[in-house]
Amino acid sequence: MFLKSTLCAVAATAAMTLPVFAGDITIDDAYARVSTMMAKSGAAFMVIHNAADADDRLVGASSDVAAKVELHTHKENDQGVMQMIRVDEGFAIPAGGTHALARGGDHVMFLGLNRPLKHGDVVDVTLTFEQAGEMTVAIPVDLERKPMHGGMNHGQPKMQMSN
Repeated sequence: MFLKSTLCAVAATAAMTLPVFAGDITIDDAYARVSTMMAKSGAAFMVIHNAADADDRLVGASSDVAAKVELHTHKENDQGVMQMIRVDEGFAIPAGGTHALARGGDHVMFLGLNRPLKHGDVVDVTLTFEQAGEMTVAIPVDLERKPMHGGMNHGQPKMQMSN
C-alpha cells in the first residue's frame, strides 16, 4: 500500500511539472513552506517569467489555505534588523525578464493557515497580474529545500499553471 501511495504522489507531482502558459507569464520552480508543522503562517516562492513586450506587475495573490494572502518582502530597518513588510504595490515583472520570489526577499505570504502544510501537499494559489490577469498555480509544499535554492532552477521541474 505504501508503494502504491508513493507512486501516486510521484505521478501527481510529475503531472504538475509540465509548463502551462497564461498569456505571456509563466511560473518556474515554485514551492511553498512553513517553518514548523504547527505554524500559523507560511510562504510561497517562485520565478515569474514575462515573455511579453510590455512590463507587467504581480499585484495580488489568494488561496483558500489561509485567512489572508499578501505579497511581502524583507527590508532592513534603521537598526540593521531585517523586517518582513507587506508590499501593496506588488512586484514589477519586466518585459522579456523575470522576477524571483525567494526566501529572504519577495514572496507570497500565507497568514492564518487553515490547515497544517505537510511536505508533499499541494497548495492552489491564484496570482493576479495587472496585464495577464489571474492564473492559478498548483504549488507543492517542500519542507526539505535549502534556502539557497529559492529563486533558481537547480534541476527542479517547472510548475503547472491554469487559468
